[in-house]
Amino acid sequence: MARGKGEGALFKDARGYWTVRIELPSPDGKRRQKVIRRKDKKAAMAEMSAIKKELDKLGDLPTSNLAVEKWLRRWIDDIAPNEIRPKSYASYKSTVDGWLIPILGKRKIDALNADHVRQMFKVIQATPKSLKLRSVDPKDWPAGTAMVGADTAIKAHAVLSSALKTAMREGKATRNVCEMVDPPRKAKTEQNALSTEQAIELLAHLTTREDRALWATYLLTGARRGEILGLEADRVTDHLDLSWQLLRITDITTAPADYEYRHLEGTLYLTRPKSQSGWRILPLVEPLKSILALHMQGRGDGLIFTRNGRPWDPDGATEAWAKLLAEAGLPDDIVLHGARHTAVDLLDAAGVDWDTIKDIVGHSTKKMSQAYRTKVDMKRLTGALQQMSKMLEAPAGDGAAA
Repeated sequence: MARGKGEGALFKDARGYWTVRIELPSPDGKRRQKVIRRKDKKAAMAEMSAIKKELDKLGDLPTSNLAVEKWLRRWIDDIAPNEIRPKSYASYKSTVDGWLIPILGKRKIDALNADHVRQMFKVIQATPKSLKLRSVDPKDWPAGTAMVGADTAIKAHAVLSSALKTAMREGKATRNVCEMVDPPRKAKTEQNALSTEQAIELLAHLTTREDRALWATYLLTGARRGEILGLEADRVTDHLDLSWQLLRITDITTAPADYEYRHLEGTLYLTRPKSQSGWRILPLVEPLKSILALHMQGRGDGLIFTRNGRPWDPDGATEAWAKLLAEAGLPDDIVLHGARHTAVDLLDAAGVDWDTIKDIVGHSTKKMSQAYRTKVDMKRLTGALQQMSKMLEAPAGDGAAA
């Protein structure tokens, strides 16, 4: 008589191993069992109890002893391309090939545990950034060798977690061990931004430059680099329509079927923002309205910002920004993305509420927008504290007399 789901047997096999067999659900009528072997009877009994509890919780268990490498190859080659945007896919594939498979690939997917993930973090963060040094004995590394940072370990955690979620969905794994382990914390780095005075100084410096409109748009909208570089004439009216962004994508063939894009040239594409909060329309107000109107005189359709008649390379824009700040005599530690932080600071200083700031810069939450604030308005805080203190002052006539 066949055993039912969850029933099990414990016996000693011909080789002297204590063997556990647990009956699993059988959708097609074929018998399925989970088999575990241990040298010690007590260990086998404990394993049997654990398996039954997991079966009760999950309803089923995988029977294959799938290697992590085999699953990651299948996931990154066949499954992830249909679920991940091309820009992210390239990063995911690099993480799988460069870290996950070399470190965890030989392990069995259901044997992964929290300690394996923590060890992965240690290996990554103990690896030199220099590719040449990775083949050199650690004893011969020069003093002060820079190591791979926490960002890479955090990305490895996220990619592995995504792969294991899919494995669970397809019955290839019983758990996602990444949910048991928090990723490393990366060191907080302050994102510098231009002060109000510096922003005014930069706008004055731009007055006679041909590229004035480009940099003014960054400062006065807080839009992302790709959104501004991808602006087209028919999307600049009384509003700025930021529904497309310019990106460099090395392999568009990995794009999911619902990924919207338009090819410009080479590896440059216009793509839709990845989130609904990023797809937005902003009112076009002065002085930017006049700056853009002057810039667009005599121009036809297509991109309004070009370099030598061709689309801007995103990295080229970042380099041009650094050169611009140097020429204007402004701090060189403010990256182009810092212009978004500048816009948030200016909106906050103007007393704009955080719900509105969030909608202007295209963040999904107020907390994210508030994190972009780089400077505290001490004048406003002083006034608030003074107002609070007055409420706590003792009424006239009280005090010593009491």
